[in-house]
Amino acid sequence: MPASWFEQKIRRYEHRRWADEKHRRTLPFAWGLEHIGGSATEPDPRAFLNRFVSATLAASDEWFSPKPKSEMLFTPSAEEPGETGVLTFSSAIESPWPVNNTVHARFFRARHSGPAVVVLSQWNAKWHEQVSVCRWLQRIGISALRLSLPYHDRRAIPDHPRGDHLVGPNIGLTLQANRQAVCDVRGCVQWLASQGYDKLGIMGTSVGSSIAFVTFAHEPRLRAGVFLHVSTYFGDVLVTGLTTSNVWEPMRAKITPEEAQCFFSPVSPFPYIGKLRGTGKKMLAVTGMYDPTFWRELTDEFLDALRSEGVSCEVLRLPCGHYSLGEPPFSYITGFRFGEFFFHALS
Repeated sequence: MPASWFEQKIRRYEHRRWADEKHRRTLPFAWGLEHIGGSATEPDPRAFLNRFVSATLAASDEWFSPKPKSEMLFTPSAEEPGETGVLTFSSAIESPWPVNNTVHARFFRARHSGPAVVVLSQWNAKWHEQVSVCRWLQRIGISALRLSLPYHDRRAIPDHPRGDHLVGPNIGLTLQANRQAVCDVRGCVQWLASQGYDKLGIMGTSVGSSIAFVTFAHEPRLRAGVFLHVSTYFGDVLVTGLTTSNVWEPMRAKITPEEAQCFFSPVSPFPYIGKLRGTGKKMLAVTGMYDPTFWRELTDEFLDALRSEGVSCEVLRLPCGHYSLGEPPFSYITGFRFGEFFFHALS
């Protein structure tokens, strides 16, 4: 069936937004095994990665469990209306760049106890982005802690204003960065619990959704999760997505799509769906029907897997794409829905 005029309009908008992005770079391919306990001179990197993936998936609870390496420091501030202060601590995972190893999270307090949500932004988000989400949660009585992802805003490394190393063609470094993100989120959950917040949730957008889901599956203190854009495997999105085409380009001559799915599976949502069975955790997935980055077929496969595992998930499908989900009227619909969801799920 031919696409409707509205779908065509959304897809043109998505492509225009992607084409207008600044500072996009195509970095060289690298195995990067030195970032995940291997050697840069490993003679058979494929065999190493296959062993690594099997061992890591089998011991994912341990792999995602390192604790922060420093005391957590909370500094009062008010850069934005409603902001209470900034939480900083040393990440549990040490990357090659010290600036990336300090975690920054902006806190928007609604109450001194009760419900709180960790908010994860999309790939390449700036310091100010997702603040409106935090203020909305704060307004309905839910405290929000907005985490900066590895290699983003205050954690950006020299000459890389984008988050090139969170999603990049260096396989080992990308695995390390996403592991670091999950461990950082768990550090934030630990801090919220220490402050008296006992009804905890998580919310993520795009790659933040992927990181949020992996954390959700491994962190028992999280009771509810909202995932804006959902898909199967990290590698599936990397290979097929519009916004990751510059990442896949240098990889396509080195590895197959099937290998991309396998190698990045430790930081993918799909392998961990079964961990949610019987937990009673509440989930909401918001998806764009015309999304050229998290394709609808991948979203449907993920949601079907949830159902087959007996994992309950509320779903909101909107006639939009990846970028347009953040624009009115879709952003308003989404905001109302996740606000209502958290209000009831964390009551």
